[in-house]
Amino acid sequence: MNNPRHPRSNAFNTMRIYKFGGASVKDVEGLKRVADILSAAEGEVIVVVSAMGKTTNALEKLVPILDAVTTEKLLGEIEEYHLSMARAVKIPYWDSVQTNLERDFRELRVMVQEFKSDNYDERYDYIVSMGEIMSTRIVSGYLAGEGIQNDWIDARNVIITDDTHRDAKVDFDKTQKQVKAQILKSVKQKRIVVTQGFIGKSDKEHPVTLGREGSDYTAAIIAYCTDAESVTIWKDVPGVLNADPKKFTDTVKLDHISYQDAIELAYYGATVIHPKTIKPLQNKNIPLFVKPFNDPTASGTIIDNDTTPLPVPCFISKTDQVLLSLSPKDFSFIAEENLSLIFDCFAKHHVKVNMMQHSAINFSVCADNDARRLQAVMDELRNNYRVLYNDNAELFTIRYYDQPTIDRITKDRNILLEQRSRYTVQLVVRRG
Repeated sequence: MNNPRHPRSNAFNTMRIYKFGGASVKDVEGLKRVADILSAAEGEVIVVVSAMGKTTNALEKLVPILDAVTTEKLLGEIEEYHLSMARAVKIPYWDSVQTNLERDFRELRVMVQEFKSDNYDERYDYIVSMGEIMSTRIVSGYLAGEGIQNDWIDARNVIITDDTHRDAKVDFDKTQKQVKAQILKSVKQKRIVVTQGFIGKSDKEHPVTLGREGSDYTAAIIAYCTDAESVTIWKDVPGVLNADPKKFTDTVKLDHISYQDAIELAYYGATVIHPKTIKPLQNKNIPLFVKPFNDPTASGTIIDNDTTPLPVPCFISKTDQVLLSLSPKDFSFIAEENLSLIFDCFAKHHVKVNMMQHSAINFSVCADNDARRLQAVMDELRNNYRVLYNDNAELFTIRYYDQPTIDRITKDRNILLEQRSRYTVQLVVRRG
């Protein structure tokens, strides 16, 4: 997908992509709102749905190999949640939905109990990918019962990737062929298609996931492959805010964001949009709307090719960070060859670098505190480097910063590392 941005070729395309997250479909009231939104939608709509509520978190508990009693308890809770949801919304086509759900649960049990891969990431994808499958079974059945005819399509047969588990790389050529053959064909017949976010299938026929919260990315992939008119992400917030309202007071809704600012904010950790979402949309100049699920007529936020700078500073906080500090044992410079070896190590163990800085004989890296992966990195790097680390750190990124915003962040905190560019400052801090 290396083509440069080009003028919209879809001026007369009424295809829209709607993405609903887990919070939107966690209960009966949420499903009713989804139905209301789709009933009011004009033209053809491809609906991308996440796992219900906290199902992904629940499934993640099953990835480590547990004792039989604990495993059965967790599986029973997940099954009962989905069956109770299906019963609560009184799906008219219950027999068909129940049959499919029961088959899904049997498949999940087999994966959990019999698939004993030593590859944690592979086992993760086999198990956790089932959340979206079960969620969309219920959503599709409920919509049909409400008179909203739709086709259910398995994204594992459409989104084709490499074999990188938990962060699969999409093969856009193969995926586009499947989108046209399956999704476009169905949506022309039924007007609405329901499919899953976050999941796909490798070219080796293995289930994969696209990265945590990857349903946004799925919506963008399908938009790219269909030349959609727009993508709308329905959230439990009024739009994109300049900070997380759970961590900051006096937040401001951003009415308009450029692709560049959106991808910068997402890359640095803004949770409202998955980091990979913007590229496919920018490449085809497809606007992205972030709208409030509870107030569908509200303006929300639009992200497009407008380049106007944001009117206020934007704050992004990543907690539970680890700051690694590396220095060569032989006192040699941190030069290109050393950096290549260091980055190869981080890439091999799938550790994302959130911030980095180096001097003549020191290289510092801030990363999420994934104990299993970080330990593997440190064990390997200690062959050639002295490795020190600070845990319980927090990474703040301020886009369009000024000194008062920096002072606000650093109050009562010790600065472990600081880095500034023209528009962005990053601070690794820890409570004093």
